[in-house]
Amino acid sequence: VQLQAFGGGLVQAGGSLRLSCAASGTIFSNDDMGWYRQAPGKQRELVAAITSGGTANYADSVKGRFTISRGNAKNTVYLQMNSLRPEDTAVYYCNLAIPSRGMEYWGKGTLVTVSS
Repeated sequence: VQLQAFGGGLVQAGGSLRLSCAASGTIFSNDDMGWYRQAPGKQRELVAAITSGGTANYADSVKGRFTISRGNAKNTVYLQMNSLRPEDTAVYYCNLAIPSRGMEYWGKGTLVTVSS
């Protein structure tokens, strides 16, 4: 499985960005997809995740501002980021997990920079 993420960039505080991630290769119907981020000097953290059934969960820091969704093809995931803050600046990574098989895949990160 390969994951490719798009949509990072530079935006001013208060602005919006939409990240996209597409998975290719062997896709299972019961995979979960999500976004993590890692800021300089910090550990990677979960931003948002969504199950194959559409249940989403969010980090407290992004609730009400970010929305995760899956595409009709199920092997794509999006992260709509609104009201961006400088502290959202990080490299964002797409993740695909298949808990039933103990498998997990990561895409290359995409940089999001929010200027104040």
